[in-house]
Formats: sequence, structure tokens, C-alpha cells
Amino acid sequence: MSIPLADLSLQYQRLKPEIDSAIEEVIRESQFILGPQVKELEEEVAKYCGVKYAVGVASGTDALRLALLTCGIGSGDEVITTPFTFIATTETIFQTGAKVIFSDIDFRTYNLDSQQIEEKITSKTKAIVPVHLYGHPAEMDEILGIAEKYNLKVIEDCAQAFGAEYLIKYQKSNIKNQKLKIETQKPTTDNKKGEWKKVGSMGDAGCFSFFPAKNLGAYGDGGMIITNDEKIADKIKILRNHGSKIKYFYSENGFNSRLDTIQAAILKVKLKYIEEWNEKRRKNADYYRDFFKNTEVTVPYVSSNVKHSFNYYTIRVSSKFRDTVQKSVNERRIATAIYYPLSLHLQEAYKGLGYKKGDFPVSERMQDEVLSLPMYPELTREQIEEIVEVIRDLT
Repeated sequence: MSIPLADLSLQYQRLKPEIDSAIEEVIRESQFILGPQVKELEEEVAKYCGVKYAVGVASGTDALRLALLTCGIGSGDEVITTPFTFIATTETIFQTGAKVIFSDIDFRTYNLDSQQIEEKITSKTKAIVPVHLYGHPAEMDEILGIAEKYNLKVIEDCAQAFGAEYLIKYQKSNIKNQKLKIETQKPTTDNKKGEWKKVGSMGDAGCFSFFPAKNLGAYGDGGMIITNDEKIADKIKILRNHGSKIKYFYSENGFNSRLDTIQAAILKVKLKYIEEWNEKRRKNADYYRDFFKNTEVTVPYVSSNVKHSFNYYTIRVSSKFRDTVQKSVNERRIATAIYYPLSLHLQEAYKGLGYKKGDFPVSERMQDEVLSLPMYPELTREQIEEIVEVIRDLT
């Protein structure tokens, strides 16, 4: 029996009556562009994420691009982010005219190492883009503190983390020009010492992808930006619609980046199940962890102050035999993937930035060791045990 990375067909079969009905309703009403389902989804996502505004756009990439532009990022600016991410994070920065400044990652979470960010800041730095990679939230307490100290925007890349949560302790204060002090005691799940926040709700804007394989996936491309800033929300609504607030009257040059009504209708159905699905993903991660005990495999680290959404379940194996393991597992008809095989600072597209091998050693080590295994809510305990047994025999 083959085991895919994500079984979208199985999910559809279980939701078929609801999905089909939602699509039929859109076709019957024939409001395919910015129909009522788009606004309804925006309101539901905003409520779910605990923010005031949500704006649907055509893709997760567009969400990043429009959020950056709306936050004032442009030519001559610098934006700090991770080299260990999908290129949408960085290509959208370049498309604003700004320059990407890479900073290395934490070897446990694979997210930006907050202890290295401050040394990358210059007079040109205008924003930080943390990526909640694989579904594990970045260190938002530290990142928000740094951002406030230097008056920087924070745009969260939540493409892989819909529904993930972070127990935040950071409170905004007048710390500019003061030595940054961030609480370093062990994180706690005691709500009296923090507040659980959905990813995307802590920075100036949060950007989501509804690519089909995501925790909350459409049946095509789609994205969304969430924010508590009314000006940001209003500007994005204009930019996504050709720079127009009133039809055929244009205040600026915009984009064609509207979330399709059919996709919004599908996502409305799926949103009802996201908490259940994310909990099943976490349960499956527990199965993986238990089955991998007493092996040479490094399972995902989960900080005690986060609720991981496990968009991907990514292990690490020695670089000496990672590729051999992947090949052998795939031959058993078990799908795997490497997110990501070459850090962005070493990619041809970014040769002009002047980075070289060895500049970001943690990211470079991870690219040679990570291996993502099947992960989806419908994955069974028995399937996970089968996957682990195959890898156990190879390591």
C-alpha cells in the first residue's frame, strides 16, 4: 500500500457532501469574483485568529508581497529573514525593491535564531519576516522586542502554520534606545504568565497560504492576510483589486489578486474542522515520536510554549545516508520530501547578495539532514508504524 505525503482525495471523500454543496451554491449564485463567501471567510478567519481584519488574496505569495508593500517596504530598504524557507518568502521582498538580509536559524526549531537577528540590523533595516517553519512558531517574544527597539515592521510568514499557537509574554513598552531585555526563563503554559495567540496575530501582518497541501488547503491557489491595523487591511483590499476601491476609479497601481469565491466556499467548509485536524496531526506526531524512540533519528523539537500545527513532519538523519534513506523509503511507495535541499543564500537567484557556503552553518547542516514524512489527519497509527519500521531498518 502506498502512503502519500498528504491524502487530499481521502479528505475530500469525507467532506464530499459539504464541499459539493458549497461549490454548487457559488455556481448557482454566479458571483465568482469577490462573492459573499469571500467576505464570510474573511470574517471567520479573523475571528478564529483573534484579529480585527482578514483579507483574502490569490495566493500565499501574494499575501507576502501585498503585506510588505502595505507596510511600506520598498527600494533601498533591508528586510531580515531566514535562508531556510521556500523562495516565496524572499522573492516577494525583492519584488518590492528591498534587499534580503539573511540570518541563521535555530538548530532545534529551524526558525530564525533570535539571538543573531540584532547584529544584522542597519540603518536601512525596515522589517523582520519570521517564518513559522513546518508549523512551529518562531520566537515571537524576542522578535517583537527587537522590532520595537529598532522601530521595525514584523510580517509573519504563516504559510505552513495555520492554527499554530504561541504563548506570548511580550508586552509592548517604550524600550527604544534601551538595552533589550527579554524574559529568558523557561516558557510556561500557565496562562497567568502569558497569553496564547494564533500565529499571524502578533506582528503587523500575518500571511497565510491555502495551497492544497496546507493544514487549511483550497482546491487551487489562495491566500490571506490578517492584521489588527485598519489602514493595512484597507490598503490591501485596494491593492488586490487593481488599486481600486470604487469600480473603474483607481487610486494607485495595484494587482489582480482576489481570492476566488469557489475557493473561499471550500475553505469555509474546511475551517470548521481545522482544530480537529490539527489535533490529529499532533497526535500523529506523538505516534511518530514514540515509534522512533531508541533510533538514530532526530524527531521534531516542540517548544513548551507553542502548539505546533505539523504542516510537515520533518525528521533529521545523518547527512551520510539521508539520501539513501529517502530513496529506499520511496521505493517502498512511501512518499517523502526534502524541505529544503539548498538554503536560499546558496541559490543561483541570490548570487548577487555575495553570500557563500559556510555563512549560515546551521541552515546548511539542516539542508543535508532533513526529511519530511507523510503527515495528515487521516494518517493512521498503523501506517505511521509501517513508515517508522522501514526507516528503523535503514538507520
